[in-house]
Amino acid sequence: MLVGMGGGLVQAETRVTYKSAKTGSSYYQMGVELSEAMKAGTDGGIVMTVEESQGSVQNVMEVRARGGDYVFTTPPALVNLAQGGKAMFEGKGDPSFDNIRALFPIPSLTMHFVMSQASETAGIDDLSGKIILLGKGSFGATEGEKYLTLFGLDGKVQIADAELSNAVAALKYGQIDGFVTAGSWPAPNVIEAAASTPVKVLSMTPDQIAQTKRTAITIPAGTYAGQDKDIQTT
Repeated sequence: MLVGMGGGLVQAETRVTYKSAKTGSSYYQMGVELSEAMKAGTDGGIVMTVEESQGSVQNVMEVRARGGDYVFTTPPALVNLAQGGKAMFEGKGDPSFDNIRALFPIPSLTMHFVMSQASETAGIDDLSGKIILLGKGSFGATEGEKYLTLFGLDGKVQIADAELSNAVAALKYGQIDGFVTAGSWPAPNVIEAAASTPVKVLSMTPDQIAQTKRTAITIPAGTYAGQDKDIQTT
């Protein structure tokens, strides 16, 4: 969901800050394209600066220090948590959170468990003993950590201490066995990973999908290089 701060009318030559996601993600690329479309559609009247973000939590947190020229992406659930002062927003509540307004929905986040073929990982149950990069501060990192716990893998997987932006290179050079990312498919960082080294995007079983309490999503066969079957995920 793309959201912004309430208040303020758009004037000529308005400058807007768009807080997106990590470079290489589908949401960041969408932000760049949206910025170009806004500039072209207003004959330069609206100039949107796209900023890289460490994730949706950071995007929401920055509402406290931003003005009406700030727009950002986030799952709706995080806005609800911020307004209620719950979870990662506990003790960090702010009246400005109540001024957040939704502008329009964007393609939903899709969980990707991306593994190197060399890791010989056939499914989620095979992640035990593997080195996985989750990243930090993003919805995907939070969900990935939660999923590992749900699937009984807490403490059985080695979590790489690195940013998601390093995932493709780390996978290529064998420093990790895989990474977890959330983004609308086809995700640019997964495309890049599949282009540089043989990878397998893992499917979840129906029981695993049910455990997450998320909506089941199918990534069609052929979406990524070397993917000859549909991927079942959330």
